[in-house]
Amino acid sequence: MGSWCSCCAAGDDEKDKKFEKGGDHDLSNGPVSKRGCTDICCVPLFIFAQVVFVVVTVMGMADGNPEKLYKPRDYRGNYCGVEENWNGGSNTVNAPTLSYTMNVTSTVDTLMKQMVCSSMAKTALVDGKASSGILPLLTTKAKRDKYMCDCCLSPCAKCDGSLDKGVDLKDSAKVLGMATKMSELTDLSAGANLFSPTGANGEMFSTNAFWEQATKYFNMVCLPDCNVNFATINASTEPSRSYTYTPAMDDELFSPWEALLNASDNSVTNSLVSVINSSFSFTALPKSICPYAPALCVPMPGMEFSEVTSGSGYCTFEMAAAVIDAVGDVASAAFASLGGSAIKAGASEEFGKWVGDFQKSIDTFIIVSVLSFVVGLVFLVVLRFTIGICVWIAVSLTVLLFFFGGSFLFVLSGQCQGSSVFETGQQVAVAVAVTASHAAKNAVSGKEAPSEAMDPALNGSDYRGAQRRTRTGKSCQEWDTQESMPGYNSTYYPNSGLTEGMCRNPYNLTTDAYNAKTIWCVTSDLNLPWEECIPIGVIQPECAHGYEIDGQSMRDALYYMSFVVWALGLIWIILIMCFVSRIRLAIALNKVAAVFLASNPTILLVPIVQGIVSVGWILIWFFGVSFLLSQVPADYTPQGYFATYAEAYGTSGSCAFWEFGDKCNGTPGVCTDKWPTGFVWKDSNCPTEDGVVKCYRCAPPRYMLDWRFAVSFFVFLWNNAFNVAMGQIMIAMAVSIWFFTKNSEKSKTPVVLRSVKTIIRYHVGSVAFGSFIVAVIQFIRYLMKYFEKQAQAQKNRVLVLILKAVQCCIWLFEKCVKFLNKNAYIQIALMGKGFCRSAKAAFFLILRNALRFGTIAALSGMIHAIGFMFIMVATCVIGYFLEREMHPDISPFMPVLCFFVVSYEVADLFMSVFGLAVDTSLQCFIACEEMGDVNDDFVPASLKNFVNEKKTKPSAVEDKPATEE
Repeated sequence: MGSWCSCCAAGDDEKDKKFEKGGDHDLSNGPVSKRGCTDICCVPLFIFAQVVFVVVTVMGMADGNPEKLYKPRDYRGNYCGVEENWNGGSNTVNAPTLSYTMNVTSTVDTLMKQMVCSSMAKTALVDGKASSGILPLLTTKAKRDKYMCDCCLSPCAKCDGSLDKGVDLKDSAKVLGMATKMSELTDLSAGANLFSPTGANGEMFSTNAFWEQATKYFNMVCLPDCNVNFATINASTEPSRSYTYTPAMDDELFSPWEALLNASDNSVTNSLVSVINSSFSFTALPKSICPYAPALCVPMPGMEFSEVTSGSGYCTFEMAAAVIDAVGDVASAAFASLGGSAIKAGASEEFGKWVGDFQKSIDTFIIVSVLSFVVGLVFLVVLRFTIGICVWIAVSLTVLLFFFGGSFLFVLSGQCQGSSVFETGQQVAVAVAVTASHAAKNAVSGKEAPSEAMDPALNGSDYRGAQRRTRTGKSCQEWDTQESMPGYNSTYYPNSGLTEGMCRNPYNLTTDAYNAKTIWCVTSDLNLPWEECIPIGVIQPECAHGYEIDGQSMRDALYYMSFVVWALGLIWIILIMCFVSRIRLAIALNKVAAVFLASNPTILLVPIVQGIVSVGWILIWFFGVSFLLSQVPADYTPQGYFATYAEAYGTSGSCAFWEFGDKCNGTPGVCTDKWPTGFVWKDSNCPTEDGVVKCYRCAPPRYMLDWRFAVSFFVFLWNNAFNVAMGQIMIAMAVSIWFFTKNSEKSKTPVVLRSVKTIIRYHVGSVAFGSFIVAVIQFIRYLMKYFEKQAQAQKNRVLVLILKAVQCCIWLFEKCVKFLNKNAYIQIALMGKGFCRSAKAAFFLILRNALRFGTIAALSGMIHAIGFMFIMVATCVIGYFLEREMHPDISPFMPVLCFFVVSYEVADLFMSVFGLAVDTSLQCFIACEEMGDVNDDFVPASLKNFVNEKKTKPSAVEDKPATEE
């Protein structure tokens, strides 16, 4: 007898239905043998989901291109090595390597401003020369006023002071000197002079500041390879091109430059026109080498590039031999390193590229996945022999956690400005130890302790207490016998109470110009002659220079919270003392789980097969989803031009996350108003609309999320949850069969094979049902994350915070559902009923034994945490070193992230074996307890005492402390 889809079939009788002999809740002979197929309707739905996934993936493979997720991209988002780029971009099929050329506009900008804003240029543009009949080139007062403001030659709101443009060009000789500076930029053989401190441009190009801003002075472009010598490239059969510099059209000095460029030759403009027309022409790479406009193909003199590693497609900085000879090996290496670091920092790592890195390092991923299984097996073997120690260590760690947590908060509440947490904690520990020690001595001796009072206004000169330790715990020397500071003894300061080695503050108001601010003593540490003291009983002294945490209310909150944490720790210790029997039961159940693993080592095949399936599924899904992610349509971002960077990219508010108001409201940019976000680039061909020059444009992201990705992702979550659930229910079935098997036959019964057959034959539908619920909850949580990203792109801070809170609530709900599902699968293994009825039975079983489940869950959670940390840390460390050895050219972020994910999955699978064995053993034990008088020849040895104890107390069927002892 089975159930087609009977989610509502469970009646109210499940609430009070307990295990009992006779009837349909009798487990005297082990798990129910007469069972039928459960939740059959979920099987075709699960198969349908797989078909939909295949269809969606095939649709994506028709149009997607996974190479776009990792191929290099140039400054405007074009892919290197691709014939057709978005929106009619450059054909880079013969240029698969990302290299760098000079950003002429940024590089020449300073020199251009030095010329256009010079005294000579001002004369030509604004003043003219009336005596010679020469009129100013700017014909209207408005243009002249704007020029004066743009160059900061006259005070205006946009300027803080005069423009820092270098030496003022006051005469023709200095103007003609600009030709020398420009020749170092236009002559490819002049690199040695360009980067030399003694060169004409030494103040700019020979400094670290230039290389730290390398992204500003170089264009990212696609070239055929990382040729080490641009002069060699230009020696090709195709002639090189030329480019004449002109400022960007949206530059405020574009019009004055054009006026000088087109000016007639006269005594005022002669030198300016000559230099502008002859010294601002650059050699550009041939079209066949650099498939861009000449302005983007100008090499930087003295610069060479080499591929990061063979086949990587990315170039890195090197210096030409002539530059090395001029500036030296060390300086050239430092410049190249700084430039490479700046480029790496400026190139934002995108999710799409990370996926590409994962594809490239697939061999390492497979090796690390196998090693992760080995690590998990090692941990389970170790755990079998150390489970008792682990439980009590875990209990002890929780106590220490409360103690150190409260201590940390207490230290923070009194941390002085400039002192570290460790220093403050040491002072508190010393103060507590000294206070306790003196209190104990006085109690034993019966002596009355001297007063520790002192007047802060007198800086402790009136202190006559018994403190003999400094604030860091160093012992004090006797004043009259110490030699470290011979000027301080009772002879020189007879009225300061310098008796024995007590802390004091001796000084004479009439003769001492300086004095300590509080009590001190001469220490026994030769490296520290003296140090301040704290009166006995003062745990948190006043901080003369302020506190590390501003605000008295915050410090008070931390102070009182520390006592709350300590109180919770005390309650926890009391609970541990009261729950000793439950802790003993938890240890016994963990030992049962260890015995089960030892008796049935083949059960470890379940998580291994699960892991193989999980890894295979992840690889298949990554392969399929890469086609879906890469299908970014041409109109994903606007294709027009925009006047300002702020309009294109947007602006951000400047306030902390807890603050609100107008200053917190950012403005979304037209290029970045949705997630995944694109980026902004500046075009050199700028149209003008209504007198406004527009140069900024949008580039699309590497990847995009649409409904097809949502479908693929949901199936991914469902299959992952299904895989985990299958392992859980198979292990639960195996443990149930083994638990109720006679002790003499436990090692002989093939429980694993029998459980696999039973689950596959009868309960696949229930597994699909339970995993579907988990997948839906997870999908909703990730959907909220997607909405959060969209809200961030729209600069909606309030909605972002709300969605974060919603995600937290959904995550907690997901944890509860997973816990209930796990126990429902155990009920299915024991009773053979459908998912909903089993879930309801599990829910009321947990209610009847809440303290037991809570205690075991808490202790098991600690053991699981140890297991997760062991497996994940070991796997990620091994994976990182293997990745760096096998693929040094790839950023390790995405591969290590994948190692983290797969190690988490493997740890989850392995720890689920042990955890399921513990949880199933608990339900089997409760079944024995509730059924009363059972034949204990099948009860595991570590639980026999508990079962026999219950036989003498047949009424102890519920979880009450009074009856469990």
